[in-house]
Amino acid sequence: MSKIILDEDRIRDLPYRKRLDACTSIIKNEIDESFRWDAVWLAGEIAELNPDTPLFDEVANLMSWVLKNDSNGVVKHEACYQIAARNMRKKIPDLVETALNDPSVIAKHEAIESLGLMRAFDSKELLFKALGDPDPNVTETVAFVLKRLGRLEKIEEKNRTYKPSKIL
Repeated sequence: MSKIILDEDRIRDLPYRKRLDACTSIIKNEIDESFRWDAVWLAGEIAELNPDTPLFDEVANLMSWVLKNDSNGVVKHEACYQIAARNMRKKIPDLVETALNDPSVIAKHEAIESLGLMRAFDSKELLFKALGDPDPNVTETVAFVLKRLGRLEKIEEKNRTYKPSKIL
């Protein structure tokens, strides 16, 4: 587990259910964004340790809540990262929404990058809309991710095509 996370109250030591409840309370009620950021990370660890469970889905829903409700771009950035790192594929629409409409450039950037990391090929057409974003950092990220998704699609197409090898 990461030592960069500040966990003064030893939330990480709690059973998963209590840990998620504590993280949720911090995320939804704490004024200090640095506490919220750490809680997002600590909640993400729960998803990693509990794949294919209701807890995973609860953490994914919490990450979506952060994207829709938190006021801090850095906290939203971390939620985007957690969605990608824990492969929360059902939250791809929330990443697209953040990429296209969030007021924070840093949140937009990370949402776009996360879509690329998750190989969210179905989001490519929507990402083209972000090429019109007024911030050059956003458009640079979109251009990069679209190029990378294009390369990844070609690689995956090659791997899907059956090519018999020469026997002799």
